[in-house]
Amino acid sequence: MNLEQLIDQIADAKQHRGHQVSLEDVLSKIGRRSFGPVLLLVGLVTMAPLVGDIPGVPTLMAIIVFLTVVQLLLGRDYFWFPNWLLRRSISNETLSKVTNWCRKPARFVDRLLRQRLVTFARGPANYAIAIVCLIIAMAMPLMEVVPFSANGAGIALTAFGLALIARDGLLALIAFVTTTATITLVLNNFL
Repeated sequence: MNLEQLIDQIADAKQHRGHQVSLEDVLSKIGRRSFGPVLLLVGLVTMAPLVGDIPGVPTLMAIIVFLTVVQLLLGRDYFWFPNWLLRRSISNETLSKVTNWCRKPARFVDRLLRQRLVTFARGPANYAIAIVCLIIAMAMPLMEVVPFSANGAGIALTAFGLALIARDGLLALIAFVTTTATITLVLNNFL
């Protein structure tokens, strides 16, 4: 699966329920078994200018990342989310705007992805990625008060998700650097 295919799956979720699309609708399209697509979805939402800047959205995305990472580290095969979280929804119109905005960058990114430095994107590296994503999730509520830092977290989560899907270790390394820069920005604003 590449990024554009994932965006197509997310966009397809809007055709199943009236005027609103819930998190459950989206997860049923992308699956609840793979860590990469969940990270990618959360990253795209957090990074998107129309949705990621809405107060509360970064914290909601942090909860999803936190729950997913903890379950991954506990060895679960299927990610469980509480019903109150699964029922969270956005309008079909907002989903269309976000997915349409993401298509052109997705095509560009898909051309850059390839399997390289796979040691950094599989096996034990998955646990390092999970721990870093846990740190991102714990910092995201603070990012709501530091301008554009949540978007940096979104970029890191998107890169980690893509790295896991494409087995692109170079992208995982870039995500580690992006995470470090974003966390440093947030800490500098609070210290």
